[in-house]
Amino acid sequence: MFDFKTSIVDEARSWIDTPYVHQASCKGGGTDCLGLVRGIWRHLYGKEPEELPAYTRDWSEPQGQEKLWQAALLHLIPKALQDQGPGDVLLFRMKADSVAKHLGIAADVGTFPTFIHAYSGHSVVESPLSEPWQRRVVARFEFPRR
Repeated sequence: MFDFKTSIVDEARSWIDTPYVHQASCKGGGTDCLGLVRGIWRHLYGKEPEELPAYTRDWSEPQGQEKLWQAALLHLIPKALQDQGPGDVLLFRMKADSVAKHLGIAADVGTFPTFIHAYSGHSVVESPLSEPWQRRVVARFEFPRR
């Protein structure tokens, strides 16, 4: 039987060790955190929901616009922060007074939670969702079931 949440986590894990490449979304070739989510979307649905414009590393910061959050609300289903589940898309605010612009996929939940993300200067990794990371989560979403 097909398990939707397990499929998401398995696909995210299949991207581990993909090098970090800004604006990319190619498993094994290169990706950034948004590219990882885009790749999982393609795995689930075949085609991305919209064409993505080029973006800079500081995109939406000068204007203070939550562009990534707004895009997530268009295509993903919002969840309560405490409603943790594997396969959830996590949105992080890396600095207190900045826009939220880092994404990850919840993997293990419970006592020792982990998440998978493309990390600048590294690659796609599975990291502990430690207290410092948990404090940065500002939104939680799930992929729609189609």
